[in-house]
Amino acid sequence: MTPLKLNVRIVAATNRDLAAEVRAGEFREDLYHRLNVVPITLPPLRERRDDIPGLAQHFLDQFSRETKKRFTDIAPDAMERLTRYAWPGNVRELGNVIERAVVLGRPPRITREDLPPRVAVEGAPERAASQSYPEAVNAYRRELITAALARAGGNRAAAATALGVHRTHLLRLLKALKID
Repeated sequence: MTPLKLNVRIVAATNRDLAAEVRAGEFREDLYHRLNVVPITLPPLRERRDDIPGLAQHFLDQFSRETKKRFTDIAPDAMERLTRYAWPGNVRELGNVIERAVVLGRPPRITREDLPPRVAVEGAPERAASQSYPEAVNAYRRELITAALARAGGNRAAAATALGVHRTHLLRLLKALKID
């Protein structure tokens, strides 16, 4: 066996505080020093909202090519929701949302309806942080139901079908959540 000479660079990423992990004995100190030569700290996506349109377009182009679907752009209201969402999963979550929209949507444009409810529903992530769990759940249920009713033109049976619930259950929810 003949040894080969290599010139290798390693780029590694983590969401953990490796210095704290070293102090706690959970990460090898020698490996930490080998990896920590040029640290790059990148703020979360929610702190770089100006990056979202470019990243979303990049993912749209990538997944359009992979799926052979001819998507060209993202509707303004969908882009507005993408830029307002808190992105707890950062860039990976954005990529997953765009991939889902490409797979389930119809070309040539991603619309707000192609986005998952957690992103598409107005204000859900921002308000949820300041509410109790039951309040946040009820607010989210209210928003899902009102959005389904709006899409169905006020037709409760069609909204129930779109939500995947029985019409009588929807009627009980409308009463319980005080939705007119």
